Amino acid sequence: MTILKIKDIVRKDVPIYYRRLYSGVAVIEMLNRSQDVRVDFSIEHKPTGQKEILITIIDHVDYPLVPVNAALKKAIDALDSSGGLPG
Repeated sequence: MTILKIKDIVRKDVPIYYRRLYSGVAVIEMLNRSQDVRVDFSIEHKPTGQKEILITIIDHVDYPLVPVNAALKKAIDALDSSGGLPG
């Protein structure tokens, strides 16, 4: 299982400066086929400097959710670190 990309990312307007909410479509390759899955996710910066990424998977996924969630968190963190998320 691999996250190929996260596309159509839209930032939702939130008045809290340390929390950012997004929605998008994750393209997940599993068992030699790819599936588009709608996701909502938030990135919150804690007072200790840590980032907390919370993910809500909207569509049904025919794969165990724990590894999908972990892979999505890594992909979202990489996008955030490289500046790939809309500001």
